Amino acid sequence: MLVAMADGAGIPERDVAIVAQWCREQSPDHLADELRVECDVTARHITLLECRPPWREDFGPEWTRFPIARLRYTKSRQEWSLYWRDRHLQFHLYDRVKPTRSVRRLLAEVERDPTAIFWG
Repeated sequence: MLVAMADGAGIPERDVAIVAQWCREQSPDHLADELRVECDVTARHITLLECRPPWREDFGPEWTRFPIARLRYTKSRQEWSLYWRDRHLQFHLYDRVKPTRSVRRLLAEVERDPTAIFWG
């Protein structure tokens, strides 16, 4: 599922579609009521989110949306950088992969998660 939070005019539509498809692939049908991977798109970045249903009735019907990683686009260089999220929900440059023109390369790194920094 893709949620556009702002005008994403600075980010190539092709890359937004790639990220949205990747999110769908991370959300298996048999877990649809337990887990979704979504993305929020702004003019300069895409944030990957792990979404889960409420675990207590008194929390209401809204799913939690927890940031996993951020893909930041630099239009002047036409390249993507990967950021990881700390416990204070602040993003920091992930230095194990260099900026790249291939958003797929960064998604592969998030999926592979060799340091367990994205998925825990």
